[in-house]
Amino acid sequence: MLRLNVRMVTPEPAPALVTVPRGVRIGYGIGSVSTATFSTVPGLLLLFYMTNVLAVPAWIAGIVVFLPKVWDMLINPWVGQRSDRTVSRLGARRPWMLLGALTLPVAFALTFAGPPLTGVSAALYVAVCYFLTATAYAFYEVPYKAMAAEMTDDYHERSSLLQWKMVFVGLAILLSGAGAPAIAGTEAAGYRLMGLVIGAVLLVSMLAAFAGTARAPMVTRAEAEPSIRAQFAAARSSGPFMMLLGLSCAQMFAAGTLLAGSPYFATYVLGDPGMTTTLFLCIVGPLLVTMPAWVWLSRRYEKRGAMILGAALFTAGTAALALAGEFGTVYAHVCVLVVGVGYAGFQLLQFSMLSDVIVHDAQVTGKRRAGVFTGLWTACETVVFAFGALVLGWLLGATGFVESDPGTPVAQPEAAITATLYGGTLLPALIAGISILLTARYPLTAAALATPEPLRSAEG
Repeated sequence: MLRLNVRMVTPEPAPALVTVPRGVRIGYGIGSVSTATFSTVPGLLLLFYMTNVLAVPAWIAGIVVFLPKVWDMLINPWVGQRSDRTVSRLGARRPWMLLGALTLPVAFALTFAGPPLTGVSAALYVAVCYFLTATAYAFYEVPYKAMAAEMTDDYHERSSLLQWKMVFVGLAILLSGAGAPAIAGTEAAGYRLMGLVIGAVLLVSMLAAFAGTARAPMVTRAEAEPSIRAQFAAARSSGPFMMLLGLSCAQMFAAGTLLAGSPYFATYVLGDPGMTTTLFLCIVGPLLVTMPAWVWLSRRYEKRGAMILGAALFTAGTAALALAGEFGTVYAHVCVLVVGVGYAGFQLLQFSMLSDVIVHDAQVTGKRRAGVFTGLWTACETVVFAFGALVLGWLLGATGFVESDPGTPVAQPEAAITATLYGGTLLPALIAGISILLTARYPLTAAALATPEPLRSAEG
């Protein structure tokens, strides 16, 4: 007979709150240059590179962008599990970060430096390289993100730590989002050069984070789940984690669709491919200057309230952007500025809330599973981000978008141009609006973390 037992998990005496040293904050923050760059450049340029430079059909290009991210669903939890179990003189996380630093830049550069292929053969080459790139990125990103919850147990200290991180995220998006399209141009040779330059940026950032976190404090040590299946079970057992996962996936799908659609929007709606860079500058500007405001808002109205505001701004900005064809380029850039303010809130608050979820899980279970939660969350985030590109690619294919290369420009049908407009504006607005409803149900606050609920388990 099934008996429901309620038991309290008595936590160990809480250690004194640890303040993360400034040098470690900076070192950790520099590491986000690589994560932001890798999230930005392929999401912004890879689909467009294949359809407009390598003459890959849009629906195939969407699959190529998406499938390596499905692999993340397996490799990220595995890396999280292994890094939880790692014992070395470099710590648990840093050996994996070093492995990623030595492999990701090479794989990334090769993705954009292939032989002179077009069509399906070019798609196959890019798919293999991007698969290797996704694997190398998992080695770095999963342990890197897990470190934030292990350096301090303080609710607001984590927001402060991640504020430093987001400063570097903003700088990275500025450099990569504006610089990569400018370097790449419209020719294959430009994309090869861009791959080499971005690869070098990744290498420097990742090695700097590896060195900068050598003296990072560790207030807790994660406990590994025994299997991948157990990791998924652990995730399902945490209501706050599942709620955060849902709202974050909605936001990342919206952002991924907007990002993948930006070059098409600039080219076919605004009539100037070069505006991909200026549109990105409008996103990054708010990211660089609004971080203190988002930290203040998260303290004043809780992270949940601040996240709802960020999602509302993102939704309003992308919906208004659908009218850019009637109101012109200045109007479009103003709309993107509003989107950028909301997106800045996404970036800061998601990571801070993930750290809170990890701490809450430890309070109610007595276990430290930072790698488990980070690995699963990162895998889902990257998959749905790439899913935005897949959906856009299929939408373009369904509306008759014609693939091309720089030597043979083509005129696009009206239906495809309409898809580039609404697929990159109204679709992300709808999904971001759904995230508002999910965020309203998110349960963790500073008070909830101060008085965690007892663990309930069913035994039979």
